Formats: sequence, structure tokens, C-alpha cells
Amino acid sequence: MKRAVAFGVCMLAAVGGMFAQEVSAAEALSGSGLKYIAAAIAVGVSCIAGGIAVGQIGAAAMGAMSENAELSGKALPFVGLAEGICLWGFLVALLIMIL
Repeated sequence: MKRAVAFGVCMLAAVGGMFAQEVSAAEALSGSGLKYIAAAIAVGVSCIAGGIAVGQIGAAAMGAMSENAELSGKALPFVGLAEGICLWGFLVALLIMIL
């Protein structure tokens, strides 16, 4: 398994240069390509974190509701708050792309 991963990384490094494009000095200094990477990281990390949070909160909420059905109104808003993490990541990415 480790050899396959190492081989894949070596192939990616070797073949990646074939698809590179030349960039003018003004574009390189502006960092226009970095904002796309930053936006992707913002959305990716926030969605992964939101998914983990929803999974843990949802499991705890279902366990609590199985013991006491009256807790459903108190537990489900916390799941919505965890989903909001993904929306904030998306909004940050939009601001990065616009500005």
C-alpha cells in the first residue's frame, strides 16, 4: 500500500509539469491563482468539519430521543447549527473570490 501511494505521488509530480501554463509577471504577483486554492480550502475544510459535527450531534440527538421523545425539539436545532458551518465556509469562499 505504501509503495502504491509513493508511486502515485511520484507520477503526479512527474506528469504535473506537463500541464503547467506560463504566467506573466503581473499575474504571478497578483496571486490570482492562490485565491482559488484558498476558496477551495475554505469550502473543503468547513464541509468536512460540518459533516463530522452533524454526524456526532445527530447520533447523540437520536440516542437522547430514543430515551425521551420530548427532547427532539431541543436537539434538532443543534444539528442545524452544525450545518451552518458549511454555509459559513461557502460565504468565506465567495468573499475570497469576489475581493
